[in-house]
Amino acid sequence: MMPLKRWPSPTILQRLHDAGLRPTRQRLALAKILFGAGDRHVTAEELFTEAKTKRVKVSLATIYNALHDFTSRGLLREISIESERSYFDTNVTDHHHFFFERSGELQDLGLDQVKIASLPAAPKGAKIARVDVVIRVTD
Repeated sequence: MMPLKRWPSPTILQRLHDAGLRPTRQRLALAKILFGAGDRHVTAEELFTEAKTKRVKVSLATIYNALHDFTSRGLLREISIESERSYFDTNVTDHHHFFFERSGELQDLGLDQVKIASLPAAPKGAKIARVDVVIRVTD
């Protein structure tokens, strides 16, 4: 008897469909890793290592492409910490972050925990889409 093929949960498959993304084998595998364990922050390199550990055959370039596809479709939120380091957040609701400089970890911080007294007016013809606050802490 042939073993049953393991398909991703209907929710993960549905998330890709709802975002207008074709559920390729690699996207499904990466989405399962990303969204299967609750809210998290991950770099492309961390996801690549995790995928290799789970025996998902995927290149680092494919990881970057998938992360940017997921971000452009609203499934992830990109947080740029430094010019060479971005994290991808599975929690796409409005919130801020603590960034622990030594460990490189991000921690969610509720909107109600940060008070912003005022923002400048957006340039003519533009509108403010989102305000990201990253508070750097030493650990």
